[in-house]
Amino acid sequence: MAQYFDVHPDNPQPRLLRQAVALLEQGGVVAVPTDSSYALACHLDDKAAADRLRQIRGVDEKHLLTMLCRDLSELATYARVDNRQYRLLKNGTPGAYTFILDATREVPRRISHPQRKTVGLRVPDHRVLQQLLALHGGPLLATTLIPPRESEPLNDAQDIRGRFEHQIAGVIDSGACPSQPTTVIDLTAMATGGEAVVIRQGRGDLAALGL
Repeated sequence: MAQYFDVHPDNPQPRLLRQAVALLEQGGVVAVPTDSSYALACHLDDKAAADRLRQIRGVDEKHLLTMLCRDLSELATYARVDNRQYRLLKNGTPGAYTFILDATREVPRRISHPQRKTVGLRVPDHRVLQQLLALHGGPLLATTLIPPRESEPLNDAQDIRGRFEHQIAGVIDSGACPSQPTTVIDLTAMATGGEAVVIRQGRGDLAALGL
């Protein structure tokens, strides 16, 4: 049964978040709040946990997962970023955007696009998730919490607990999240003089990025 962490949205209790980090480090999948919707997250380097995350979400290995990073410098460890891309990223981090970039060798092969060697990354603007990432000490692997055969993401922790309590290790409740996924932007073409391509319009405001 999933552990339930009732966390203050503005002053999250470190003791509770450390317990959630322990679940992640033990290979558990945890439902976490973000600045878009709730997401399922697991340890970056745990293949079994990533497989479990995909199983819960109802997607196969072709579905690319997103890396949640603490800040822009951490993001740049896992993606190749030139000056043009950096300026755009600086305007969009932290925020409700997922950026597709060319992956560095730091990214496990199994989570980068097999043909293009790209990876999806985001720096969330959510106090509780930022604290969780800081206590974890590195990025997490994640996907929007959309139940199998449904199209809308979940944003209520009690609902998530009721529906997934036997499938996930924990749920972090810091209040309802917006029920809208991130805006997804492919920046790879910018590395060769092209332009950013909007893959999905979501919660992130394109005007803030100059798009």
